[in-house]
Amino acid sequence: MLEEEQQNSPETEQVSSRVITIPNVITFIRLCMAPIAFALLVGGNNLAACAVFSASAATDFLDGLIARKTNTVSRVGQLLDPMVDRLLMICAVLGLLIIGWLPVWIVALVLIRDAVLVIGAAYLFKRYKIRVPVVYAGKVATTFLFVGLAGIMLNMPLVSGLGWCDIAWLPGFNNAMCSWGIWLIYIGLCIGVCTTIYYVVKAYGEFRKARLERR
Repeated sequence: MLEEEQQNSPETEQVSSRVITIPNVITFIRLCMAPIAFALLVGGNNLAACAVFSASAATDFLDGLIARKTNTVSRVGQLLDPMVDRLLMICAVLGLLIIGWLPVWIVALVLIRDAVLVIGAAYLFKRYKIRVPVVYAGKVATTFLFVGLAGIMLNMPLVSGLGWCDIAWLPGFNNAMCSWGIWLIYIGLCIGVCTTIYYVVKAYGEFRKARLERR
């Protein structure tokens, strides 16, 4: 199991112990933007929150790209970058839950999935040195979720639901008007669940192999 956004560096890539680097400064700025977006959202400034959230999400690739291009890949950056993405996601879903724009089950699914990936990856690496390679679909799922969350924060234009049911906690499938972003969130969740199942199965296979080798 592995957190999707953790960077996959080649074996020959040099990783430094430096803390103050341009990529790390960018990562730190993105880290600060997550709680700012949350505060703006729960404070009723959804447009400002959407702008801050989108800026942080859109620059996800920037710190890693600069680090590789300038040979300034650092252990601090490799640790912080996936943490920033997780914090940004958590702040967004919790903020939208608080203001009533996102149902509880979506928030719970996002948080449980992140917890499984992060805790599982940390345990397997610390105990057995197991690291499951990242699949591209994981990044695609995160992208869909980020864009969908930004769309819900923007809250326009609203589109009519499909009218398939009268269940209030299924926006898009009931008769109520909803943000276009909810459909991207559904796509991201579907892809995310599939990649999580892949990571669990793959990690279990590596776990059994490691246990046999120890014996």
